Amino acid sequence: MSVRKLKPITPGQRFRVVNGFDAITTDKPEKSLLASKKRSGGRNNSGKMTMRHLGGGHKKQYRIIDFKRDKNGIPATVKTIEYDPNRTAFIALLAYADGEKRYVIAQNGLQVGQTVVSGDVVAPEIGNAMPLGKMPLGTTISCIELRPGQGAVMARSAGSFAQLMAKDGKYATVKLPSGETRLILLTCTATIGVVSNSDHQLLVSGKAGRTRWLGRRPRVRPVVMNPVDHPMGGGEGKSSGGHPRSKNGIPAKGFKTRSKTKASNKYILERRKK
Repeated sequence: MSVRKLKPITPGQRFRVVNGFDAITTDKPEKSLLASKKRSGGRNNSGKMTMRHLGGGHKKQYRIIDFKRDKNGIPATVKTIEYDPNRTAFIALLAYADGEKRYVIAQNGLQVGQTVVSGDVVAPEIGNAMPLGKMPLGTTISCIELRPGQGAVMARSAGSFAQLMAKDGKYATVKLPSGETRLILLTCTATIGVVSNSDHQLLVSGKAGRTRWLGRRPRVRPVVMNPVDHPMGGGEGKSSGGHPRSKNGIPAKGFKTRSKTKASNKYILERRKK
């Protein structure tokens, strides 16, 4: 993994930092695992804008990712490591022994030609998927299920990882990327290793247009709006402001929005760091 700082031959390249893409082995995706991706531009079925700051961007095709890793006991060979425009992490194309091909989230250190497997009795090696109950304590994991058979929902973005801290009864104690420590059923599956493309956080776009290519439209600061447009708008000159809050009036920056009666609260041992 590496990043490249470009020479400042144009204003847009002066501060730009790009990914080296050292791990990428091909730029041609597997056609059988592509799906079309429709854009809404932030509009609902009547054409009214319901989400701000969305629209435009380069056309993409969705890569169908196997988050469940449910082909147990069948070894698979890593054919390629690829870029995915729909996520920050890289993806790996697996060719199973029975002939099927699937995309999975690639882990740091996963190499072309390597064999990975999922199931109860597999070695705790990078890229292998197994239940939390079968892993040794202290293992670094990613792509974690929250309910057995649901598919990975946590620690899926570039550079993310969690750590298996303890096992007690039917639950495992896992420290998540946010700093939160919570209980997860031992029968839930996770993948060994850290998610690939950990240098993603070091990238600098260099110009506003590159953000538009990603489908993000300009965001206007609330304090420069009028009172009719935002609770923080209005005032003469730079005297506007007030308590930080959203367009709908919900307080921000420290206001807790999580329900105190939420059912999953009992599984959270330690809240995330502020």
